[in-house]
Amino acid sequence: MPILNGQHEALRMKVRDFAEKEIAPVAAELDEKELFSVDLSNKMGELGLFGINLSQQYGGAGLDTLSYIIAVEELARVDSSQAGVVASHNSLGIGPIAEFGTEAQKDKYLPQLTNGQKLWAFGLTEPTAGSDSQGTQTTAVLENGDWVINGRKMFISNASTPISAGLTVQAVTNENNGRKELSTILVEQGTEGFSVEKIHNKMMWRAIDTAELFFKNCRVPEANLLGERGMGYKIMLKILDGGRLSIAAMGLGLAQGAFEAAMDYAKKREQFGRPISKFQSIGFKLADMDMKIELARNTLYKACWLKDEGKPFSREAAIAKLYCSEIAREVADESLQIHGGYGLIKGAAIERFYRDQRLLQIGEGTSEILRLVISRKLGV
Repeated sequence: MPILNGQHEALRMKVRDFAEKEIAPVAAELDEKELFSVDLSNKMGELGLFGINLSQQYGGAGLDTLSYIIAVEELARVDSSQAGVVASHNSLGIGPIAEFGTEAQKDKYLPQLTNGQKLWAFGLTEPTAGSDSQGTQTTAVLENGDWVINGRKMFISNASTPISAGLTVQAVTNENNGRKELSTILVEQGTEGFSVEKIHNKMMWRAIDTAELFFKNCRVPEANLLGERGMGYKIMLKILDGGRLSIAAMGLGLAQGAFEAAMDYAKKREQFGRPISKFQSIGFKLADMDMKIELARNTLYKACWLKDEGKPFSREAAIAKLYCSEIAREVADESLQIHGGYGLIKGAAIERFYRDQRLLQIGEGTSEILRLVISRKLGV
């Protein structure tokens, strides 16, 4: 089992201090106005949170998976939007290039993605594709040494910010008897035929950029193929396994933040002449929250340890993501209940937490899909 060391705890305190001093004061305003903060992204880059477990050869910090997960956890304890920026960029942006890119691709892209000055995205989801990647309709045809891409992507994080540098696109590169060959291709921002449109009026994660993408005869060099042709499905699955750990960390961090908000409120709020924390019904709620968070943390950290040890972790990643997202929902709900009417007012941290947790049971594999993944690992 993983054991936290001094480096892990030092990182936790560093990120927690940053989140409380830099993010907490502006989180409510950014959420209300749906503002992506370039300034916070720059600062998170300076803190070393982008490329945190990428090799130092490419400008990363070279830390382990658990360090990365602790950083995301501490950001989510304060604000899911900023945690989402870091998680999306590291797992879905940097991850595919670092793991499947050629040396030329790594040298070209990775160093510029570690300082918070540029972001990279991953284009998988479409109106007809998500959990079922065979529903992908975006196509890429090889023509005179270029990939010509046509199609549409949606719900893509970090794709339309002022510092977005590009994305990895999954596209159909061949189809035979109804079976689609899926490949991944690197597309830089500003490429002719590639356009983005920001999605507004989200219920949650309102300060992270989310966009719809359009490709109309978008041409990129043949050398922009990421990995081997036809490997898109395998690349997607491999990247999603790691991405699930970061979404689990967001659930864990949000649950911790909601729990602490409930604790603080219950100690201050008085009814019948004493703090409501002294009533058994409230005390038991808090005890259950503490227990669930502890179990969620152990589950997630074990999956991180397996990944760092080079052991299979797909099942454990699915379990961690499913459990942490469900615990985030339960803890946020009980915390809001403890806050009573005050928890329903915009500007209250718990109101934002309550909204933000809802995506966790959908993104990076719905709870239903994760149960399917786990059941298949059991051979049923």
